[in-house]
Amino acid sequence: MLNFCTLFDSCYLDKGIALYHSLEQVSNNFMLYTFCFDDRSFKILKDKAFTHMVLLHHSVFETNELLKLKQERSKAEYCWTCTPVIIEYVLSNFSVDSCTYLDSDLYFFVDPQILFDEIERNKADVVIVPHRFKNNKNGRKMEERNGKYCVQFNYFRQTVNGRKVLNWWKEKCFEWCFDIPDLDRMGDQKYLNSWVDHFDGVYELQYLGGGVAPWNLEQYKICDDRNNRWLMQDKYGKKFKLVFYHFQNMRYLPGNKVNIKSQTKNKELKYSIYIPYLKEIEEIRKNLQNEYSLFFRPGNIQRSSNAFLGFLQRKFAAFKIQTISDIVDLKKLDRYLKWKRDLK
Repeated sequence: MLNFCTLFDSCYLDKGIALYHSLEQVSNNFMLYTFCFDDRSFKILKDKAFTHMVLLHHSVFETNELLKLKQERSKAEYCWTCTPVIIEYVLSNFSVDSCTYLDSDLYFFVDPQILFDEIERNKADVVIVPHRFKNNKNGRKMEERNGKYCVQFNYFRQTVNGRKVLNWWKEKCFEWCFDIPDLDRMGDQKYLNSWVDHFDGVYELQYLGGGVAPWNLEQYKICDDRNNRWLMQDKYGKKFKLVFYHFQNMRYLPGNKVNIKSQTKNKELKYSIYIPYLKEIEEIRKNLQNEYSLFFRPGNIQRSSNAFLGFLQRKFAAFKIQTISDIVDLKKLDRYLKWKRDLK
């Protein structure tokens, strides 16, 4: 059994449901421990009663110390603070051999067992996934700011060594976890930079299909997305299955449009991945609106508790555009799919 955990509130409920659906489409051997960060998401998911989901309210793990930190940090920073906490909760309260944290904006295209086979071969206690930024000036700058590794798919085995790393991470996140540029820290993420050197049993995932995301998408191309094969290829010709994609930093705009922020100009590549996902997200949103009167509107997203950075994130981040083809009209998703089919 593959044991995963994730966290989100009702603002990310559409993405959380899409994550669950994607896992259910590729595997029947998993359980997703879902930590709801508000009452509304908890009530809706309780009503849906997904077969492979264990539902948990944030109050089950929130201590007085965490509640104090909740007042001092932005919503995003608090969620980052809680990442090691929810992993620890699953390991401590359920009979599991391991637990893997998933960001709620991940989506699986093929069975993730291929990643766990690699983990087992290497007898890892802890697994971290590199960002795989492009090896150029901009890529090195992004790694300097965000760290070598991404908190998105983080595996911890139920061992003394695995718990040692997890506890160290939790203590560091309690101490400092902010979306503020810092030499050695960035949210919950740059702490991972030191793990390979400072702890035993920490393994860097090698399979390229685990961790494709906007920040490395430009380095790949789609070879075959028919019959659920989802083959990709890097610039050296190495082929691999797209296991999961991280739909990070998409920003919704007025007028039923979304800035997908794909960081690539390759339309076929980006539309192959983003358009089916957006179509599913829209269907989930319509269902949530009709059944539960839950509406998703373009909002001001603020990650940082720093006043100046928070202002920039709220007012300008959604409108930062690298290429005009990143602006997708949600009313024309079927037209994008037809355009892609016509390329074949």
